[in-house]
Amino acid sequence: MKFIRIPLVIFILIYVCSCSTRSKENELWQIAKAEKWQSKYGWLRGSNFIPSTAINQLEMWQEDTFDPVTIDRELGWAESIGFNAMRIYLHHLAWQQDTEGFIDRMDQYLDIAEKHKISTIFVIFDDCWNPTYHAGKQPEPRPGIHNSGWIQDPGPTIHTDTSLYEILEEYVKNVLNHFTKDDSIVGFI
Repeated sequence: MKFIRIPLVIFILIYVCSCSTRSKENELWQIAKAEKWQSKYGWLRGSNFIPSTAINQLEMWQEDTFDPVTIDRELGWAESIGFNAMRIYLHHLAWQQDTEGFIDRMDQYLDIAEKHKISTIFVIFDDCWNPTYHAGKQPEPRPGIHNSGWIQDPGPTIHTDTSLYEILEEYVKNVLNHFTKDDSIVGFI
């Protein structure tokens, strides 16, 4: 027990000392930066968003099923109840099958969201629900099952297909480089 206490006490002392040596100037810069961000975006009020015509993020972003009319209508409803932010899920396969079109559809989405004074948080990877996915027509909803068609990205394939590493790296860099200066995007997660 004595051996555990000594390292713990040393760790706590090092932590406390390092905290007390931080400069006030750096601390104030962090506060100023946070206040600037807060004044720009305000208090974020929103939800996860996917149009009612899509069962998952692939169906939202693929060319054949991208639905700006529904997105516009539903973001209008969100605006009318005071939402000012939406978290939007992406999928690398939609980008991989049509890189330019995917980026164009993201731009279209952002234009619609901006029209409704809604900022965006993009989610690049997601590990929830169904582990397998495919391009093209997506499954029909299964009544009574929450998120019955939602898919993971990249899912367990990442453990068996090492070529996916390069694809995912290129995908992330392409998306981030294209949208890095877009002020309507609150962040990427």
